[in-house]
Amino acid sequence: MAVGFIWFDLGYTLLYNEREKLFNQLITDRGYRRSEGQIELAFHVVDKRFMREYPGLLGTPAKKFMPRYFAQLCEYLEIDGDLTSFLNQWLKAWEENRLEWLAYPFVPGLLKELRSRGFRLGVISNWDPGARDILVRRGILEFFETTIISSEVGAVKPNREIFEIALEKASVKAENCLYVGDNYYDDAVGASSVGMGYRIINRFDTFGVEELDSSILIRDVTELLPYLEKERR
Repeated sequence: MAVGFIWFDLGYTLLYNEREKLFNQLITDRGYRRSEGQIELAFHVVDKRFMREYPGLLGTPAKKFMPRYFAQLCEYLEIDGDLTSFLNQWLKAWEENRLEWLAYPFVPGLLKELRSRGFRLGVISNWDPGARDILVRRGILEFFETTIISSEVGAVKPNREIFEIALEKASVKAENCLYVGDNYYDDAVGASSVGMGYRIINRFDTFGVEELDSSILIRDVTELLPYLEKERR
């Protein structure tokens, strides 16, 4: 059955923050020199490792996972020394800078294009109560007819309950839906549990997710258009 409704995750699907720049500033102050590309890959690798090995942990308060996450990040970048003080510095800098979640530059145009082609759009995301405010500030909430946030409905991905809530709210069948996210173990596993199709974002081909079938991967949400056009033929 043809896709008529597209559901999106938020973090690193439609939104991102500039954590890499902040991290680079801190390690530079400590005398380390790493390229932007090296730092971006480090965050990517550790993100994917945590998604695979500790499902759901990245969606919890940072104090629960950050020490382990930070240690792996520094190990990947070969940063040593007093990591405890460095971690405290990182947490303080994160809080003081209050990193904003931004929409990828191509997102508003893509959402507008999808709507113009008749697709219904929605959000299913594990996020705190600030999610809607972020979408308003980024000017993209208006594109979604149904927005399901875990903190509002009391259910989280990959549990099928949050997907069932979304389907009921939108009055749509799972077989008419496509879910797009960056976390296979939350997004694909959860979506498939109710019969939704899915595509998983990985900006670096199969790097960091070598265990996955490459046919389900896209670099970013702009690659949805060719896929959807092919499906409609």
